[in-house]
Amino acid sequence: MNKGLLVTLEGPEGAGKSTNREYLARSLRAAGRDVVLTRGPGGTPLAEQIRHLLLAPAAEPMASDTELLLMFAARAQHLAQVIRPALARGAIVLCDRFTDATYAYQGGGRGLPEERIACLEHFVQGSLRPDWVLLFDLPVDTGLARAAARGRLDRFEQEGLAFFEAVRQTYLQRAARAPERYRILDAARPLPEVQAALDALLPQLLEPAAHD
Repeated sequence: MNKGLLVTLEGPEGAGKSTNREYLARSLRAAGRDVVLTRGPGGTPLAEQIRHLLLAPAAEPMASDTELLLMFAARAQHLAQVIRPALARGAIVLCDRFTDATYAYQGGGRGLPEERIACLEHFVQGSLRPDWVLLFDLPVDTGLARAAARGRLDRFEQEGLAFFEAVRQTYLQRAARAPERYRILDAARPLPEVQAALDALLPQLLEPAAHD
């Protein structure tokens, strides 16, 4: 059986992760691979309920630590019910946001210590890390304009420019630390150009399976 592959799609608001995840899934399925599409936070009925708590604007402010713990509570359920079983059967899991988003949003954006996030990452995930992280990068103002054009903003999308600048820089810093696992795509480019860049990555995504 082929070894499963965890590919996460990361980036700020309006980066086109969902659209490009669908495109990538079609290409991988055309190559004969079993592909699972999922998202974080969410991915299971219980984890989607937690997602709603995290994203819905509310009168009571959510403490940053509450936000962090809810993120990992949703992730624990997601891993148990969807991601680990899919990897065990040899599927390629395409996940719209994973733990890099926690480092970017709760770490960079909220200012929580990286060590606190890393402790929860180890507790919830053990040694599991994404095989590939596709980082869709674009200027903050461009991304926020795209998000606003979609309609009502969620709790995170209502944050200010400084928050999202910190999110973007944290993503880029993490990619710089581990260039062997991260691929940065210029999400400000026209969609056909972004998808051409994804096409160029396909051999690398499929290569591990050829050696198992």
